[in-house]
Amino acid sequence: MNVKEVMTTEVRTCRSDDSLARAAQIMWDGDCGCIPVIADGNRVVGIVTDRDVCMSALLSGCGLNALAVSDAMSKTVHSCRADDSLQVAENLMRAHQIRRLPVVDAEEHVIGILSLNDVARAFGRERDPSARSVSSQEIAETLCDVCRPRPHALAA
Repeated sequence: MNVKEVMTTEVRTCRSDDSLARAAQIMWDGDCGCIPVIADGNRVVGIVTDRDVCMSALLSGCGLNALAVSDAMSKTVHSCRADDSLQVAENLMRAHQIRRLPVVDAEEHVIGILSLNDVARAFGRERDPSARSVSSQEIAETLCDVCRPRPHALAA
């Protein structure tokens, strides 16, 4: 199974100079926990999560209207392509402990997003266990690796 078969195609985005209040509103309206940050031409330059928004506000002591998306976003973006297999996408999620991957085209324009939810729902739709492109073992390993505490969290 390929990423394009299960990815979410209605992707909400923001820009790095938007306020975190705007990013939070976009996430609320779209019922999503992260949004790609785009530059001219719909090219992905970062990603911001609901956790990034909360922690930025907490650590700065400022309100969301006073902070820009660029203050909280991750500038390291791991992405996949629509034609990648779910295995490739899951391997990226595991290796980088991320729950969502922007799906980009050859010019790095965002065309979708793949979440752990999408992968789990795809697994559930494949009723015949012998026909599943992702095994229950792979799903469990991906969840385990993504949810593993990061080294800096263990030291705290």
